[in-house]
Amino acid sequence: MVATLDNKDEAVALANEPTSINIVIVDDHPLFRGAMVQALNTRLPDVDGTINISEAEDFASLQQLLKGTSDIDLVLLDLAMPGVSGFSGLLTLRAEYADVPVVIVSASDDQATVNRALSLGASGFVPKSAGIEIIRTAISCVLQGDIWKPQDVENFVEPDAEIAELIGQLSSLTPQQTRVLSMISQGLLNKQIAYELGVSEATVKAHVSAVLQKLKVDSRTQAVIRLSRLGADALTMN
Repeated sequence: MVATLDNKDEAVALANEPTSINIVIVDDHPLFRGAMVQALNTRLPDVDGTINISEAEDFASLQQLLKGTSDIDLVLLDLAMPGVSGFSGLLTLRAEYADVPVVIVSASDDQATVNRALSLGASGFVPKSAGIEIIRTAISCVLQGDIWKPQDVENFVEPDAEIAELIGQLSSLTPQQTRVLSMISQGLLNKQIAYELGVSEATVKAHVSAVLQKLKVDSRTQAVIRLSRLGADALTMN
């Protein structure tokens, strides 16, 4: 079928429309969210398009936003706020919205925390103490498909062999297995997990077995204890 002139004109018009870039800022401190909005209100380096910003004050609000649209291009996530503890928010997002890049923006910026966040799937890590231009550059970098990390962790190697092994094991879990592990850490029974995921108990049991095997443990309790090595309540949702 040959395109008509009108169709061609419409295609050109659509191609010339400014790109919308949808970013969600997730933080329980309104003043910090406001500062981030100001930082993003002007054109980002090397990024063409109109920036649309949504805000969420807790993890539940973020989940509602993500369920309501498939057009989120980037999530800026604090590690510590209502609804998440430790790396639980990051791991949940990587499991359920694997295509949405997540940049951690946190006051906890020691090298171990930064390295673990990146190893668990974050597309970037920006300390809250960073200047506005660094924040803008980091976000621009991630939107272009790259990974951003502070310069002082360029050559950082996880010093704890057990933690390094655990991170590798968690990264090997499928999205559904990560969801199951998160629910195990909350103390949910197989029947409850099956209800939440809309699957049979037999399917949940298969996922639990796979999770335990990948974590090299024999019980759900041992799995939760292993997770605690990443930090208190590494996967527990409040």
